[in-house]
Amino acid sequence: MTKQIIECVPNFSEGRNQQVIDAIADAIRATPGVSLLDVDAGASTNRTVYTFVGNPIDVIEGALSGARAAYQLIDMTKHKGEHKRLGAMDVCPFIPVAGVTMDDCVRCAHEFGRRVALELNIPIFMYGYASKQDYRKEVPQIRAGEYEQLATRLLDPIWAPDYGRAEFVPKWGASIVGARKFLIAYNVNLVSTKEQANRIALIIRANQTNPEKVGRLPATQAMGWYLKEQNIAQVTVNILDHEITGIHDVYEEVIVEATKLKLPVTGSEIVGMVPLQSLLDVAQFYIERENLFVLEEDQKIHLAINRLGLSSISQFEPNKRIIEYMVREPESTSRLINQTVTGFVRMVGDRTTAPGGGSVGANVGALGAGLASMVAKLSYGKKIFEKNDPIMRRLIPILHESVEKILKLVDEDTDAFTEYSEAVKLPANNEQEKQIRLEAIEKGIRTAISVPLRLAKLSNHLWSPIEELISVFHLPTTSDLQVSCQCLRTAVYAAYYNVQINLDMDDAAHLREEISKEIETELATAESKCQQMLSLIEQRNQK
Repeated sequence: MTKQIIECVPNFSEGRNQQVIDAIADAIRATPGVSLLDVDAGASTNRTVYTFVGNPIDVIEGALSGARAAYQLIDMTKHKGEHKRLGAMDVCPFIPVAGVTMDDCVRCAHEFGRRVALELNIPIFMYGYASKQDYRKEVPQIRAGEYEQLATRLLDPIWAPDYGRAEFVPKWGASIVGARKFLIAYNVNLVSTKEQANRIALIIRANQTNPEKVGRLPATQAMGWYLKEQNIAQVTVNILDHEITGIHDVYEEVIVEATKLKLPVTGSEIVGMVPLQSLLDVAQFYIERENLFVLEEDQKIHLAINRLGLSSISQFEPNKRIIEYMVREPESTSRLINQTVTGFVRMVGDRTTAPGGGSVGANVGALGAGLASMVAKLSYGKKIFEKNDPIMRRLIPILHESVEKILKLVDEDTDAFTEYSEAVKLPANNEQEKQIRLEAIEKGIRTAISVPLRLAKLSNHLWSPIEELISVFHLPTTSDLQVSCQCLRTAVYAAYYNVQINLDMDDAAHLREEISKEIETELATAESKCQQMLSLIEQRNQK
């Protein structure tokens, strides 16, 4: 199951008093389930940005811990700094990273806003995706007039807070809480003047004064500045949505404009942390543009770092800069796919209902995919196979990626069985409990059926690439490809048996007609395709 990760980046109005900065950090760090990744204090701005991550429940608690500490230690009546601000906890955004949606982050923002307003008796304004009013959706709209004008603003009914009373709290001010997409702070290095860097920034960034007018790079903010200690200029860019404008888009556009001005681009840097997918997107861009062949995730990250020159100023260390890598836990030995072969087989042979045929079927399917992947890789790379490079570059990624996709189903099948078993045990003493139990059972059954159904579909998806592989594979690996086909056929049979036994349950009666036809079609496909592939392999060997 995908781990749920939400990032929270509260900005507190204190950047000079180290004791206060540390106390807030310690409060966040001490929250169970939360990982504090970064504390960035600025003396001139008198502001500190804290970055931490956790699941939806824990990340709310982490934000509350930080707010409680700040409430005791920050006094806005004495605060001065260069950065605009509205309160002690000025802004507090919740950002989706992995396994969560923006809706999940909106729910976190509202739950945190409700609870912190109630507990500390402070006004809270919602922004970004969590806002319900267009006139106060963006931070600058809400922060207009800053702390100094807040007391007057709260008297206006249209500026009543979303949570808390419309009363001025001098020591705190007000907080802006919301949900937004991940912001990537990205700088491109230029051997140029600040003015030249700013000239490029103005060309590439989205239109700042008229959001309706899309600039060359939408969802970006940019300006030029000069780094005296490095003796270079930078185009500094906030990428507000890396799914719209990728890091590579910014880098390549800067190169285009720098080339026109005959200025050298000497690499770039990412400030703070970055989502894994944004760097994988960079790698994919250069893989496609340069017709490269790269399979493994760590190789793709290495490629992205190299092409963007991310270590040109300081070393870019993936384990310290990619959020998912920073919060990943050691692989749990309780997961089936992390067992030794002996351990897995013995667990299957124990007097328990799980792991059972579904997990074994997924394991066999993954082995089948793995053997096909192995055959393809052993039929590529040497000079004698050079004429087959185009087809192998297309087939190998499909087979390689299918191994991991099917392997995940080994544990998912057991998890699905557990989910249904737990649902059946739920109490049903009144109408409300009966309804909850009924819904849980329905969800459990659908999950239990969907996992083997996916196994069948993923396994059958490989017949087409295997058929292409048969015409070019290295003949000494014949038996491996034959075993691969039989493994995939067996995996589909395992899926068929598991779907059918789940459909036989009384609670699944309403699903039988629809699902039975679907899984029977998958079984027929596996049977006919397996025989066809084995026949083609035999014909190839006889030539």
